[in-house]
Amino acid sequence: MRQYLLLLICLLPFTLFAQAPIPIPKSGPAVKDTANKTDLIDVAKGVFRIAPNKMRSQGQKKIYFSILPVSGAAPGGNGRALVTSTTAGIYLGPASTTNLSSASFAPYWNFHSRFGLPLRTSVWLPDNTWNIQGDIRFLVYPQYTWGLGSSHGTDEKTLVNYRYIRFYQSALKKITPYFFAGLGYNLDYHSGIKSDDPNINLTQYTGYKYGTNGSSVSSGISMNVLYDTRNNSINPLPGAYASLVYRENPGFLGSDNSWHSVYIDLRKYIPLNPSKPNQQNTFAVWTYYWTVLGSNAPYLDLPSIGWDPYNRSGRGMDQNRYRGGSLFYLEGEYRRDITPNGLLGFVVFANANTVSGSGTLFTSWHPAAGTGLRIKFNKGSGTNIGIDYGFSKGYNSITLGLGEAF
Repeated sequence: MRQYLLLLICLLPFTLFAQAPIPIPKSGPAVKDTANKTDLIDVAKGVFRIAPNKMRSQGQKKIYFSILPVSGAAPGGNGRALVTSTTAGIYLGPASTTNLSSASFAPYWNFHSRFGLPLRTSVWLPDNTWNIQGDIRFLVYPQYTWGLGSSHGTDEKTLVNYRYIRFYQSALKKITPYFFAGLGYNLDYHSGIKSDDPNINLTQYTGYKYGTNGSSVSSGISMNVLYDTRNNSINPLPGAYASLVYRENPGFLGSDNSWHSVYIDLRKYIPLNPSKPNQQNTFAVWTYYWTVLGSNAPYLDLPSIGWDPYNRSGRGMDQNRYRGGSLFYLEGEYRRDITPNGLLGFVVFANANTVSGSGTLFTSWHPAAGTGLRIKFNKGSGTNIGIDYGFSKGYNSITLGLGEAF
């Protein structure tokens, strides 16, 4: 297992610097032409005959706010739920030298005892001197599990009930343009862990003895390295992204067991028609490798599909379908405008993952594919409403949300 990790770490610097970064001007106004673009806000103003607001000057801070209340399936497949997806973006410095800071809040409630309050933030201080990242969640989160690797078939799942508190905070300082490094603190606390079926013992079902009964605590520090040439994480423009997070969970910080992990995330956005930068015609690639070093990490903290930091991987698969000590993921997506004004667009995607657990990594692949419609909600922040249909062996789903998958 470690040879794969060493190989990826060795290849990471070449991936980071093999491309020429997209330059960000040192001064002057940001070039962002939305005059010929249309979003749902423009459509609403036209329908209700609302006069446009006076144009703000570039120096003024402006919040780009989008909210989308929808009804969808509750996590774990337990009936319907009210889900409200909210995103906000703001420039805390000159848009020509500062990335768009973003926050996303997507609470859900199934009108009974299951709910979630997740908040994610990425704050860019003026001139990108610091990037402060946060991920705070409180979840009553029942979820199906299939044990490790491919040890159980599609219909051999069991519902696991638990409560979950996550508190992640990190601060990264700019070392050179586009390159950042820093430290963070990470807490994962699961309580009330038990199967919905009283006849099932999770330890026996999963064949794993850590964190499969009662509660589990993982408290640790992380070392973070980031390379990012994008200037908008809500709807990334052509560029690249790479992240390396090494996490250590020592017992003296409150962890049930001492363990550590590595997460490597690489993304590339390739414009297919550079001569028309205002037209969306992009091929995006995303891959990550996530591994636990050691054999005593809590079960619910092991690498699992759909449990990447943004919970966006594995479209077309049930979240948590594959879990193990290591997970490798690869996804490609083609993005294209349908209308010249950018109001409507579409995507086509395919992904695959391989996980260790009941077998060896890279010996068994699990593919999925799908397509989706994009509706421009806010052209200022580039926020899209995404309606995706994905499918894989024995499963299909329709998801609706704000922003791109990656």
